[in-house]
Amino acid sequence: MGATDPAGPVMDRDEVDRALARLGAEHEAIESSLLALQDHAGRRLLEGAGLTGTTKERWAATEASITLLWAYFEAYADTLRRAREIRSRRRWSGREDLVELTGLLRGESVTVAGGAAAAANVPALLPEAGRLSRRFTLSALVERMNELYAASLDMVVTADAVWSALPARIDLLAAELQRTRKLAHSVGVRPGEHPSGDDLERITRTLTALREEVVSDPLAYWVPAQGSSAPGGGRPDTTVYDREARALEDVRREIDAVLTVRQDAEQRLVRLRDVLSRADRTLAEARTARGEVLAKIAATEVPVVSGPPTVLHEQLATAAEYRRQARWHRLSPLLESLEQKAEDELLRARESLTAVTAPLAVRAELRGRLDAYKAKVARHGLAEDPFLIERYDAARRMLWSAPCDLRVAEQAVLRYQQAAAELLGAPRVPEQGGPQDRRGE
Repeated sequence: MGATDPAGPVMDRDEVDRALARLGAEHEAIESSLLALQDHAGRRLLEGAGLTGTTKERWAATEASITLLWAYFEAYADTLRRAREIRSRRRWSGREDLVELTGLLRGESVTVAGGAAAAANVPALLPEAGRLSRRFTLSALVERMNELYAASLDMVVTADAVWSALPARIDLLAAELQRTRKLAHSVGVRPGEHPSGDDLERITRTLTALREEVVSDPLAYWVPAQGSSAPGGGRPDTTVYDREARALEDVRREIDAVLTVRQDAEQRLVRLRDVLSRADRTLAEARTARGEVLAKIAATEVPVVSGPPTVLHEQLATAAEYRRQARWHRLSPLLESLEQKAEDELLRARESLTAVTAPLAVRAELRGRLDAYKAKVARHGLAEDPFLIERYDAARRMLWSAPCDLRVAEQAVLRYQQAAAELLGAPRVPEQGGPQDRRGE
């Protein structure tokens, strides 16, 4: 094998036979792959679809690549067939045959005319574009076919993956959307009348547009896997779908809240009436107590008591009207607001009553303290002491007369305590700052 030619050293018979076996296996594998690609469901869908955008552009290039693949495969098959014919001429191929076989199997023996690329409408970005012809070795041709096949399969698999995943999910969500719309309509949640009704309309428009875009341009909804070169590496982009699914779930929760209102509206209205009634009674009691304080307690600032919460009563009447009219979508937020406001109003009424009756509480505390010291003095046998009786009577007159000056009365009680403490031998009762600074016995 000392002689050489442009294809390299002349192959011997064993090398030729091994090369033919390998190339035959590659031929079968390539043919099987091309037939599988031809029958792929995604390719058939692409052929019949009204494509737009990125998918339309890539499918045009992919169709050209598939056509070119078959042209390359035919050229490959023709060259392999010629080589097999030469090898089959003689059982022991001579040098002339081996030289020819070496040229076919190792040299640039495959010529693909530029017409094949032109017939396939090969895009300008492919190397085949614009060439009159191109020569390949069989190995280089296999490598080029593998490249074209991988790119074509990636496009077909990607489109098929998006079509298999998103439209079905969109249809399921659209069906759920229709059920939610019917339920919403039954409880008065309608576009223009309730925010959730507007949301349902927006979700409907978005899902309709999304499905149209996914069907016509599936590649626009594909996220390639980082660092992956395998055909179809990646996942469908479900960002828009997921956002609308969450929005629909929010609407469903709002509808559930409205349904809950429909079920227990009467009970909640009864509770609201009760809370507001208690607030009214408490305010009435505070107003009465204020009059009593002004009549019985002198030199005291008494807070003004507000009137009944008429606005809340009006809103409660509106809520009852909503219930009668079955306007649940309006009743739901109104009840939630009223329940909080009613509780706040009852708390305010109670605080008002406490503030108004504070002087009466101070007087009651002074009376209790005076009687407690009187009982203590009696236990020690000093109940008849004239000085203590005088101090006690003075304090009692002040506390049981109207109007009562709390500061003067407290000083009288304090004097009685001090006198009792001196007679009992107890430590002197300290001076106190006023009605708010008292210590009981």
